[in-house]
Amino acid sequence: MISCCLGSVRVNLLVERDIRTLYPKGGVMMNVTQLSSDTLKRAQERFEETLDQMSVDEANTMPAALIKSVTWLIWHTARELDYQISELNQTKPLWLSAGWSTKFALDLPDDTEDWHHTPEEAAKVKVTEKVLLFEYLKASVDLTNTYLATLEEKSLSDVVDRNWTPVVTRQERIVSAIDDAVMHSGQAVYTRRLVIGK
Repeated sequence: MISCCLGSVRVNLLVERDIRTLYPKGGVMMNVTQLSSDTLKRAQERFEETLDQMSVDEANTMPAALIKSVTWLIWHTARELDYQISELNQTKPLWLSAGWSTKFALDLPDDTEDWHHTPEEAAKVKVTEKVLLFEYLKASVDLTNTYLATLEEKSLSDVVDRNWTPVVTRQERIVSAIDDAVMHSGQAVYTRRLVIGK
């Protein structure tokens, strides 16, 4: 997930450089984090608009074996934001601490590696009420925005994961999480069109 987002990292660095040019005397961190929050908000709105147009059964539908359902895409996006930001914040994921695991009651373990689910595993991600998806996504986005608001600029270069080459910094992990949300929100629109024809 990290290695696929290097283009986004370069874009983020270029944006930060441009903001520094525009705001040489301060306000850099606020503008960089606000840019990230605004980008994430657009992904959230895209998910919500997509889900609003679908019934629960339609949202749960995988139109093909390798095309995840809208339900899976929203659930996975909320989880990856939740788990990655919670790890950066050194807190327990909302999936466990706020009872979302119990609320969803999926036939999957809590530590399921959803980023490489098989079609059979992905098909197990279903809901009976859309409100679960809306609320878990909102909770994860709120968690991310709250975390972004606490960041200091110097912390962005902190190494947070040495399991990759090159190592992953805090900035790269944040960019990866938000980039993933944007990508999956676009996939949700495509999946909706395959399922309901609009």
